Amino acid sequence: MSVPLQRPIYLDCQATTPVDPKVVAAMLPYFTDCPGNPSSNNHLYGWEAKAAVDLARETLAEFIGATPRELVFTSGATEANNLAIKGVAEAYLTKGRHLITMQTEHNAVLEPCKYLEKLGFEVTYLPPQADGLLDLANLEQAIRPDTILVSVMAANNEIGVLQPISQIGQICHQHKVLLHTDAAQAIGKIPLNVEAMHIDLLSITGHKLYGPKGIGALYIRNRNPHVQVAAQLQGGGQEYNVRSGTLPTPQIVGLAKAIELGVAEQTVEAQRLTQLRNQLWQTLQTLGDIHLNGHPQQRLPGCLSASVAGVEGAALLLALQPYVALSSGSACASSKPSPSHVLTALGRSSTLAQSTLRFGLGRFTTSAEIEQAAHHVMQTIQRLRAGLTVLPMENERLNQL
Repeated sequence: MSVPLQRPIYLDCQATTPVDPKVVAAMLPYFTDCPGNPSSNNHLYGWEAKAAVDLARETLAEFIGATPRELVFTSGATEANNLAIKGVAEAYLTKGRHLITMQTEHNAVLEPCKYLEKLGFEVTYLPPQADGLLDLANLEQAIRPDTILVSVMAANNEIGVLQPISQIGQICHQHKVLLHTDAAQAIGKIPLNVEAMHIDLLSITGHKLYGPKGIGALYIRNRNPHVQVAAQLQGGGQEYNVRSGTLPTPQIVGLAKAIELGVAEQTVEAQRLTQLRNQLWQTLQTLGDIHLNGHPQQRLPGCLSASVAGVEGAALLLALQPYVALSSGSACASSKPSPSHVLTALGRSSTLAQSTLRFGLGRFTTSAEIEQAAHHVMQTIQRLRAGLTVLPMENERLNQL
């Protein structure tokens, strides 16, 4: 079997992103020359590490309109989501046991909610509209006197839809209900301001924005109102006793640098990625019987989810593997044979949901790569629709047809 000489074109940036070389450069000294523990306050190495962590905290706070004291570092967005949801549920146990979220949330939100249901909490899972957006009237109707938390992600990880977080926040605050948003896909890609958007808790991660894996943060509002969160990890009392554990200085520095770069390039990069995404979608539409998932405009610039009729999803992804690296949905659920819960919530049939391609364009994606990827995808789909077997080893001959 012959093997392609080049690596596949990487179009799976919703799953993860390559670390930017500038981020790597910022992190390197804290692996070697400055190896101290930020909690070691008796010598130079500890002071260096603490200074780096403090600066990173200030940087992150500035970019989301928070104060440094309101940021707690975590291992990523999954831990931040768990801390926010379980921590609020435990802290506000005497106020109420009702939470609200959406059917299209990431499993890092849905699974903690299901866990709480086993403990006697009640969770309302609101359906999306056909375009993936939350119906604000449905949200307001769902709020009850015993509702303590609403959790709605800022940008969906599968279809890229951007929820109207500011309006959701206004509704929540009018009813004195806390708002949590999973901003893992949104941070550094769209403007975020916790004050202007009425956000009480916000989860972020580094690896979706050209930063390192294994690091994230949770914003916890400390003023108007002062939000209480029960710790889920006990130990040395780091992070204001909210999240114990030795702080990973290199990753924290990398997280701050990644978001700094993302915010600095946000406007220009959004325009570039939107142009590339539209270029790809216009080309794919010529196939016919291909369906865009989610709102056509209110979406992340670099995300395109499309369901392809007339092909078997597994065969399509298998045929594309050597040439284009992409997925059908969430990387966290890629090993599961069942169709995406996000797409089924939008009303897609099981067959169409499983024949979906999610294109994740990123900082290092070029126009030439989009042209090549579109070419491979289109010719592969045409062959599959024609009933011709397309195996990875045969894909090299597609250009000759």
